[in-house]
Amino acid sequence: MKGKLSFSSYAAVGAMLFALFFGAGNLIFPAQLGQNAGTNLLPAVIGFLITGVGLPLLGIIAMSFSGSRNLQELSSRVHPVYAVFFTSLLYLTIGPFFASPRTGTVAFEIGISPFISESSQQIGLFIFTLLFFAVVLWFSLKPGKLVDNVGKLLAPGLVVLLAVLLITAVINPMGAIEAPQEAYASGAFITGFLEGYNTMDALASLVFGIIVINAIRAMGVTSNKDILKTTIKAGSIAILLLGMIYAGIAYLGATSTQVFGIFETGGPVLSSAASHYFGTFGSILLAITIILACLTTAIGLTTANAEYFHSLFPQFSYKTLVVFFATLTFIIANFGLANIITYSVPVLMFLYPLAIVLMLLTFLSPLFNHARVVYGSTIAVTFLISIFDGLKSLCESLGIEYFSWMQPIVAFYEQSLPLYSQGLGWLLPAVVVIAVTGTISRFQNTAAVHAS
Repeated sequence: MKGKLSFSSYAAVGAMLFALFFGAGNLIFPAQLGQNAGTNLLPAVIGFLITGVGLPLLGIIAMSFSGSRNLQELSSRVHPVYAVFFTSLLYLTIGPFFASPRTGTVAFEIGISPFISESSQQIGLFIFTLLFFAVVLWFSLKPGKLVDNVGKLLAPGLVVLLAVLLITAVINPMGAIEAPQEAYASGAFITGFLEGYNTMDALASLVFGIIVINAIRAMGVTSNKDILKTTIKAGSIAILLLGMIYAGIAYLGATSTQVFGIFETGGPVLSSAASHYFGTFGSILLAITIILACLTTAIGLTTANAEYFHSLFPQFSYKTLVVFFATLTFIIANFGLANIITYSVPVLMFLYPLAIVLMLLTFLSPLFNHARVVYGSTIAVTFLISIFDGLKSLCESLGIEYFSWMQPIVAFYEQSLPLYSQGLGWLLPAVVVIAVTGTISRFQNTAAVHAS
């Protein structure tokens, strides 16, 4: 058994990691960021890359560092009941609630919407998603290597298409970069940071991290230390490529506003740019590639959810769960891309802090001997803040006043917590609780050792 790999082996794992994170749905968010950030593009992109690229890598490394078999086992360090709650909600978020319906709507927005009239958009979405998720259902009922092989071919193909489009945009920009919109005018970095939540890749990294770890083990790397090193090296390759693509798409979005104006979502940016530079042929080629890429992503998310919930509720067969999730995903997809994004934000504002804190606790865990009190107290404090971030965001999405019982709590948080108005009010309390409870646990453990 070997502990060291060749560069080609690192590159192979890095390419797999890139393919895991690189969903076609992620293409819309840097494009939307670019359109809105305008001349404040640089700080917005830096913020976006931290959460859109840095955190997913951190999640993969955390899973490797922890030695856990899956997310539920890792989050059970908080409590077994919390582990089921957190893991289930995370699977549903990256599955039928938001990410999976988004694959269908993004495929429609980029691949079909530009070719049909405004009056036919809703019926077009219905027909397209009906066919799209029927195919997802068919392949998810009989998962095999075909989808994996198609995905391996599509990812490089999509990267090449994007590279040609982005290089063209850099050499020959569509227009001048205009002034930033709304939140990007005064807080571009924080807005970009929070916008990176929408990729959902940090959440997915906690679920799919074990795939990477198993692939590294299959190459003959056995020690936890070597697995961790390999994960970091391979991950660096993946995030470098992802970061370049995200930055390029954001620049494309920023240069598109003078020609096309600002779109409601980032979906039409790529199709409009492809048409602008390469005509109808470019639009059709991009459309076919992205539709197929979205299909493979949707199949992977559907099968992952069906497998997890079958393990949780074995009384429901895998096939029954596939039918249920595919149907639910189809229904939610027909609310449209803009609505899916709008209603996903409150859930992400709640879930992301919990995921980030779990990663942080995983790395610091050896310092306090994995004491459950540290995990439990830190997650509890984070939960009490992030749940109100989610509710606040929900009220803002619906355009309604905060619920009356929320107002005094939100007012207290606004007055007491640094960075609360920027959506990061949970950060300092979580660090303080880790420091205090971790120190106490460490002293107690030392005292117990001396006493024995």
